[in-house]
Amino acid sequence: MEANPTLIEGRLHDLGDGFTVRRMLPVLQARHVGPLVFFDHMGPATFAPGNGMDVRPHPHIGLATVSWLFEGAIRHRDSIGSVADIRPGEVNWMTAGRGIVHSERTPPDERRDGQALHGVQIWVALPQADAEIAPEFHHHDRAVLPTIRQPGMEAVLIAGSAYGQQSPVKVFAPMFLLEVQLAAGAELALPQEHVERGVFVVDGAVRWGELDLATEQMAVQTGPFAPSLRASGDSKLLLFGGAPLDGERHLWWNFVASTKERIEQAKDDWQAQRMGKVVGDEDEFIPLP
Repeated sequence: MEANPTLIEGRLHDLGDGFTVRRMLPVLQARHVGPLVFFDHMGPATFAPGNGMDVRPHPHIGLATVSWLFEGAIRHRDSIGSVADIRPGEVNWMTAGRGIVHSERTPPDERRDGQALHGVQIWVALPQADAEIAPEFHHHDRAVLPTIRQPGMEAVLIAGSAYGQQSPVKVFAPMFLLEVQLAAGAELALPQEHVERGVFVVDGAVRWGELDLATEQMAVQTGPFAPSLRASGDSKLLLFGGAPLDGERHLWWNFVASTKERIEQAKDDWQAQRMGKVVGDEDEFIPLP
């Protein structure tokens, strides 16, 4: 018996200068989908010459962040010395573990010339056994990510496993994250090996079971079987999910942890500036809310 998907509309936040973020997860209907505990849809936005995105240094614990862009570029710097520009088709995967500080800014050339920016940022909760590991950062070019093709479908496997393929991105629990191009009228079965699943429509429209999804809408579904997707028109999608989390998580600001006590410790550590400085971006930071 297939469980029906649940629609998620998300909440729009205006960050100024015409840059909006739609928070899709967590919501009341879905605190997490597989290990994914947070899903922000950024933009699409256009920055005039001389302007850009500036997310000042801020901390994370207990999670991995993944950025995936459809347009534009973002420069990542962190407290373990990583520097990497991410562009469409590339993966920036940062494992916070016991604690890392990073900043995300528009690179100098794009700031000078202006740019369009459109993408997602996702947080993946680490298993409890890995929550306090040493922080890591890995950048992956498009060439190393598997491409999956079926009739009317072409997909990039960003992270995890699906359709018999495995992404080289280091993950800590069973999951999948795919960008999918689906031609009008094409049908696609979702990966059945993962019991929690989500679909986000970047552009276009699809029907999932009895539910119609339009641009910037998401649906989630749990169970041993999932209904197939059918594209109402040419569509770009993100498919995601995985195995259920090994226990609930507390989310507060940029922190994810299994206990409230660990969140409080992280608050104290950031307040006292014990979590390190971003190499090459030491002059600013976002204060504890």
